Order: sequence, then structure tokens, then C-alpha cells
Amino acid sequence: MPTLPSEQPRSRPEPDRTPSAATPHKARAMAESFGVDAARYDRARPPYPRELIERIRDAAPGGEILDVGSGTGIAARQFRDLGCTVLGVEPDARMAEFARGTGIDTEVATFEQWESRGRRFDAVVSGTAWHWVDPIAGAAQAGRVLRPGGLLAPFNHVFQLPPEIAERVHAVYRQVIPDSPFADQPARPALDAYQGFFDMAADGIRASGVFEEPQRWQFEWQCTYTRDEWLDQLPTTGLFTRLEPDRLAEILAGVGAVIDDMGGSFTMPYTTAATTAVRKAEDM
Repeated sequence: MPTLPSEQPRSRPEPDRTPSAATPHKARAMAESFGVDAARYDRARPPYPRELIERIRDAAPGGEILDVGSGTGIAARQFRDLGCTVLGVEPDARMAEFARGTGIDTEVATFEQWESRGRRFDAVVSGTAWHWVDPIAGAAQAGRVLRPGGLLAPFNHVFQLPPEIAERVHAVYRQVIPDSPFADQPARPALDAYQGFFDMAADGIRASGVFEEPQRWQFEWQCTYTRDEWLDQLPTTGLFTRLEPDRLAEILAGVGAVIDDMGGSFTMPYTTAATTAVRKAEDM
């Protein structure tokens, strides 16, 4: 998922705040920080709805999948388990090494600079990573490596803490990291806040000129987290991969106390949204 505690994409700048919400792909230090603890990332991050994985597989003309920003291989293994052949492209060598250890062939590169060497695919997917790719250059690259009729399908988890826990958790963020926009209390539904990301993806696809009109697919689901499970995932989110250890420990202690007060667990509502487009049979 775009990795914010409240999943607000406007809050993803580098410490120097030079990349804007419209250019998250320029925040390379953050984009390539998730491999700091690849094993934690792999065990703590949720997989994607089976319905989404099956729908992409069924919509693609064949079973050869290119996974962009493949990370530790969470989505790639889901496609593999449905009989697909998957190649990952991942800029963080630590994440790529972990994915290879799980049997996913992975090459280290940013997607914009990746050399396809003439290889073609039936689907280009990207699980919670397309916002780290230049939306125009990425769509153009996908158009070059997809077979006619192939599917481009970047998808994201979107979540928002339940109201009864969100206010107290954000109070912890404000206390420990008061100068960070991550401490803001979300003022609107997370899906609305993500509309800018979805629009950028769709606009980049349109700009390539080789895809049919993008479509949106959405899947609603829930996940119940214990205190320890949520605290295991929290350090894998964008700000916290680079936060000083003492402040991270303070965040985890504060959030843990909130969950304890709520009975030791909570249920998170998720939406997994995909922006999909079919490559035209001929370049227009």
C-alpha cells in the first residue's frame, strides 16, 4: 500500500520536501527504503484479494506476467500460485534478493530504465508500487513490453484506520513527529484522498496512446489485526522505514497502548483498487 499510517498520498515527500504529491516517483530515497527489513515487509504486508489476481490472470491473453516494483514478491507469488510465469523488476537489491529466495526471478532496475531485451508479456502489474514509477514513462514502457491485447494493471491497497482508533493514533504521531504531515488527522475518506494517484495513473496510460480507455476495478475486504501484528507492519510504512530508532520505538509504544485500550485488536477495512487498460492491437 502506499505506505502512510493513514494512507494519505499527499504526505509522501522526502525529508527535504522537494517532491510534490504529483511527483512521488522522484522521492527515490523513500521509494528504495523498504528493503531495510525485507523479511518484516514480506511477513507483515497483506496479500492482494484473490478475486483481483484471478481477474487479471483471466483478462490477460496468456500467463506471462511482469511485476513492476515487485518488492519481496508478495503479488508475484500469488500470480505464480495461479499458474503464471512471473518476472519481477525491483529497484531495491535487498528486496529483489528476498524475492529470489522465494523462487521469483527478479531483476534489479527502475522500470523506466529496465532493459526488456525484446521480451514481451501478457500483463504488466504493479502492487502498491506504481506511484514510484513516472506515470507517463512507465505507461510507455509497459506499452512497449506488452503483447497486443495485453493488460496493464497497477493496483493499490487503500485503508483508513477505524474512527474510534484513528484519532488516538494520530495524537501519538502529533506528539512524536509534530512537524510531519503524517501526523495529520485524515479529513476525508481514504479513497477520495487517493483519487489523485488514480488520476495520474489513468492520465499516464492515456498519454501513451497505445492503450484502450482505462477502467477502475475495486475490491472491498477486511483484516483483523492483533496489537503485535499491527506493530509488526507499521515500521514497513514510508515514513517509519527512515525514522530514527528512538522515535520509532516511541511511536510503537504509543500505538500499542491505544490498541491495548481497544481490547488488543481491531478490524481494518480495505479497498484494493486497480487501474487497468488493454494494449491496443496496433499503435494509433
